[in-house]
Amino acid sequence: MKKYVLQMRVTENNLLHENYCLLKLTSDDTLPDMLPGQFVEVLVDQSPTTFLRRPLSIHYVDRGRNELWLLIQFVGEGTRSLGRYRVGDPVNVIAPLGNGFTVPDGLSDRQKLLLVGGGAGVAPMLFLGAYLKERGGEPLFLLGARSGKELIQLDDFRRTGKTYVTTEDHSSGEKGYVTDHSILKTTRFDRIYACGPKPMMEAVARYAASASVPCEVSLENTMACGIGACLCCVEDTKEGHLCVCTDGPVFNIERLRWLN
Repeated sequence: MKKYVLQMRVTENNLLHENYCLLKLTSDDTLPDMLPGQFVEVLVDQSPTTFLRRPLSIHYVDRGRNELWLLIQFVGEGTRSLGRYRVGDPVNVIAPLGNGFTVPDGLSDRQKLLLVGGGAGVAPMLFLGAYLKERGGEPLFLLGARSGKELIQLDDFRRTGKTYVTTEDHSSGEKGYVTDHSILKTTRFDRIYACGPKPMMEAVARYAASASVPCEVSLENTMACGIGACLCCVEDTKEGHLCVCTDGPVFNIERLRWLN
């Protein structure tokens, strides 16, 4: 898929939590086609100490408003600087990058499609859920966090599909990790998608393999260049060492060494 350097501007920057914001961007030109699971590289020109672009999952694409949504977790100076952007500020974005999730043909609401997100890993799931729903599928979200305060945008997820929640402190939903949720014991899924901390994704992969359910995960390896040049994001797979930014970030679990 062709990559574009987009000159965008901020339409909204909403603080969702002390550690997260939702940055909405638009452009004078129509946004290019983007797929759920792909990512963008954002130039942080308001931070003099941030030299590399920041890779961010495509959280949602609002075609009606010609907006790109980015869910940003404040980790370092680069992402904290993005959290300070104001309406009208210019933002330079390279998009779309990487490969997206596999969407099977002939979707119907009889198929159970489970979308699992943990922490900042919920970022690609909203766009994926909306994409599946538009094509006739029935997305079910399973979202996990340490506490209820860290569960973000639940209303957006609930508008898109049935949403289940786990928290480690039992302040919201069921207690435990996402793989502890009772839905996994009562429902047979046709396909599973996941993104989040690596231990969570590995646990989801083991569950999917044991149930013989096709499963794809979006890896969160450190990415610097986004084009496969710096080799920061290499993952050891059954096919050898692959760059997550170009060969992923989405991988079928059968390609990974996690299940060995």
